[in-house]
Amino acid sequence: MTTRTPNPTIAILFMLAATTFIAGTMLLAKMLGSDLLGPPLHPLQISHGRFLFAFLAISSAVAVLRPRFTRPHLPLHIGRSALGWCGVTLMFAAVAFIPLADATAISFVNPVFGMLLAIPLLGERVGPWRWLAALMAFCGTLILLRPGADTFQITALLPLGAAVLLGLESIFIKKLADREAPLQILLINNAIGLTIATCAVVPVWMPPTPAQWAGLGALGIIVAAAQACYVNAMARADASFVTPFSYLTLVFAATYDAVLFDVIPDRISVTGAAVILTGASLLAWRERRLQV
Repeated sequence: MTTRTPNPTIAILFMLAATTFIAGTMLLAKMLGSDLLGPPLHPLQISHGRFLFAFLAISSAVAVLRPRFTRPHLPLHIGRSALGWCGVTLMFAAVAFIPLADATAISFVNPVFGMLLAIPLLGERVGPWRWLAALMAFCGTLILLRPGADTFQITALLPLGAAVLLGLESIFIKKLADREAPLQILLINNAIGLTIATCAVVPVWMPPTPAQWAGLGALGIIVAAAQACYVNAMARADASFVTPFSYLTLVFAATYDAVLFDVIPDRISVTGAAVILTGASLLAWRERRLQV
């Protein structure tokens, strides 16, 4: 695996591109799960399209680049892929029911769950600053869940469940990243994810309209582009430096929602998102301090 020279400016540009693409995947999932492109597709079918076309895009890149692969750790890959498929499917289901900005904000609890799960699974120690960041993110999530009898959004539990699963997936990714090259991880992940998604989609599959086929294809390609940009960003700067720029996904998601669906975040959404982002930023700042 080639070691790249650190370049914070290029890393930021790659992360900004990744955030644009990630918000775009959420937008496409919402369009496919609504009646904008035809009869609403089931989240399992949207997830299947995401893995199908992402696998085709990544395998094409592998065919052109012909990188050298090492022996994969299949148990880790299977665990990571199963968790990723479940998390992605829950997120695609969520955006069909709640605003993109709310779903995106709740998904930012993902690194907090990853931190908490690293305690028993990786034996990592968590200090008071990390606990404070986790508490703030949790409080922000409660605000977005609107826990009043008349305002509670049961569907907001979907992105929360996705955040838990994707946080656990990050543990597997961390273990894999120490063993294998990024392109190998992406290829195997999408191959296994496609296998799982294909088995799961059979009972609910319906013929997509031409517009939906185009949307599914765009979804998979954009996911692959987002993953490539994210990996390149991480390769050129410390994760603690570049991760906060990923929070701009929330800005893009809110913009897409406002322009295409006329959904403007209310005060509760803005407050909850601000609290979550503050907690996540505190966590990123603390991680950077620990590396200095």
